[in-house]
Amino acid sequence: MKKTILILSLIFWNVNGVKSQDDFFPFRLEINPINIPKLPGLHSYAFAQHDEKWLIIGGRRDGLHARQANTSFPASFNNSEIFVIDIAERKFWKSSLDPLPVDLKEQLQSTNMNFYQDGSMLIIIGGYAYSASRNRHITFPFITTVNVPSLIEAVIEQEDIQSYFFQIPDERFAVTGGQLGKIGETLILVGGHRFDGRYNPMGGPSYVQVYTNQIKKFKLATSIAPFGIIEYEEITDPVHLRRRDYNLVPQVFPDGEEGYMISSGVFQINADLPFLYPVDIKGSRYFPRTSFNQYLSNYHAPKVALYDQESKQMHALFFGGMSQYYYESGELIEDNRVPFTKSISRITRFENDSLAEYLMPLEMPALQTASAEFLINPELPQHQNKIIRLNELDSESLTLGHILGGISSPSRNPFFNNQTNMTSAASTVYEVKLIKSPITNLPKIDGSNPYLISVFPNPFDDLISVRFHADKNVKVDFFVTNTKGQMIREGTFYSTHSGNNEKTIGLDSQIKSDLLVITFVFENKFFISKTLVSN
Repeated sequence: MKKTILILSLIFWNVNGVKSQDDFFPFRLEINPINIPKLPGLHSYAFAQHDEKWLIIGGRRDGLHARQANTSFPASFNNSEIFVIDIAERKFWKSSLDPLPVDLKEQLQSTNMNFYQDGSMLIIIGGYAYSASRNRHITFPFITTVNVPSLIEAVIEQEDIQSYFFQIPDERFAVTGGQLGKIGETLILVGGHRFDGRYNPMGGPSYVQVYTNQIKKFKLATSIAPFGIIEYEEITDPVHLRRRDYNLVPQVFPDGEEGYMISSGVFQINADLPFLYPVDIKGSRYFPRTSFNQYLSNYHAPKVALYDQESKQMHALFFGGMSQYYYESGELIEDNRVPFTKSISRITRFENDSLAEYLMPLEMPALQTASAEFLINPELPQHQNKIIRLNELDSESLTLGHILGGISSPSRNPFFNNQTNMTSAASTVYEVKLIKSPITNLPKIDGSNPYLISVFPNPFDDLISVRFHADKNVKVDFFVTNTKGQMIREGTFYSTHSGNNEKTIGLDSQIKSDLLVITFVFENKFFISKTLVSN
């Protein structure tokens, strides 16, 4: 196994002061509910598509998990069936997982698996659920491949399904709540955590949780029966990559390179709050974009990426979900309980690589898209990494795709009101239409980072001074990491007055290395990282 950590002096940059370009997205959205008779509610599942049919595996058939350890994630609501859905015909087929071997059956009925469809193969990693064979809730240490076309046909024809799966054990892939993608020929497993035991909201002894803090890179070798993992390596960052339950959005960057954007996610190392800034991933590099905050859609929700080659603008649409911020009567509301929301938002990356967030003039019909997925219309022109080629769309109105399931809630904050029993898994399918329209002047959210900080001397010996300006008294957390991705120092200080402030931080000579990174967090909201060089 090869472990790597990027030289962080190369990855932090600031786009403050870069002039935003003109926004160009002349479209509006239309949301239409579709009823598929007797389709059960589902959320937090894995999916694939073939021949205009959807393959749905895993997930849950209840609502938001309970607060009490003895009632959270009951096995009776695991999705123990495979579904094939024909959206055009409004019908579905299903097959039980029961005939499968124990390890395979248990993994495939888990929640929040990491998955990626690579051609006709669906790759599934990890997932969390009750394991009857182990008599406890676990994160499954398996990676599984699925022959999508053959499995779909077998489910429809009610034939044996066992030969269409291959599974291998690997403790490195005991991950749930991350996201799986592919750059070139390399698969990337981004973020997530290992969670074993029963959930409780107070961090009690009913579970053990470890964030990966990583991008795991690897390839599948099909020459090794049934398949093998080769060229495996890890990039570790306990601050910026401490992400789970987020949205991994494919990107075309301004230089034409394809990669991904980590959008928001939970939870910060210093607070039970979402991250607001994104992280770009390009090949073997990653770039925390701490100069920009995304305020809407902080949790796993349906999303779709669109790229306009002519304007060189990269767009991502987010449909509801859960968020620390939402709009009400034209006002941006902050709610640290991270409630369910109906907001539809857009993040646009411009040709100069600046980012902007917009509130779309349409809401979801209900609070029910958290942990749902967006299934792209397969007839639309797409990049290899599933980005829609926006400038190649020639219809005035078209189906962009569909949103399936999600967690349905009657209120914004059922968890904190101890009303999780009133939530449920949604069975609704929403058709999302994209319609050409001269919409302009959408509300643009100010996502800029108001804080600037200087650190000196640099190179340093045992002490560094930190200088910053604050308009009010604020709490500042700081974290020092090394090039191995290890946390070596953390602490907190407070601004003493409004205006310029200066603080001193001691760094023990025993923890020094050639390069360190110190990250400051203002107000549990704004992050700034600086690279330090030791004498």
